[in-house]
Amino acid sequence: MIPAVLAAAAEGETHNPLIPELPDLVWGAVVFVLLLVFFWWKILPSLKKLLDDRAEIIEGGIKKAEIAQAEAAAALDKYTDQLAEARAEAGRIREQARQDGTKILNELKDQASVEAARITANASASIEAERQAALVSLRAEVATLAIDLASGVIGQSLSDDKKAAVLVDQFLADLEASEATAKKSGK
Repeated sequence: MIPAVLAAAAEGETHNPLIPELPDLVWGAVVFVLLLVFFWWKILPSLKKLLDDRAEIIEGGIKKAEIAQAEAAAALDKYTDQLAEARAEAGRIREQARQDGTKILNELKDQASVEAARITANASASIEAERQAALVSLRAEVATLAIDLASGVIGQSLSDDKKAAVLVDQFLADLEASEATAKKSGK
């Protein structure tokens, strides 16, 4: 091609190589128009449909994302409210348990003091009963010893119950009086 351009330049033609010839322009314009019509009629509608479908999918995805985000925010608010309610309920339960524990502890203390008073009263009654039983037993033994001792001292038999009972009662009264005097002196 370079030799053809050089040959044409040598011959002195004035044709500009940058400007195409008229038949080339006509055929180029016809092909361009055919391609433009084909593109406009076949490719552009399918491309537009593809882009519209894609836009709808994107908009649908955005709407779904917005709905999901709103649902998530609502669920978070609900969860936060439930958590706050649960914490408040736990606080109420703890306080109620603390009050119940204090109440039960006070009731147990009252029961323990009542039980202790009952045990003390039973023990006192038991001690008093044993003291009385010991006193009766001691009186009987002292009476027997006193009668034997008195019989030996007097030289008479004190087998008469009435005399013996009077003598024993007098001896025990004297013994109790000496004990009472000894207690008053000791204090």
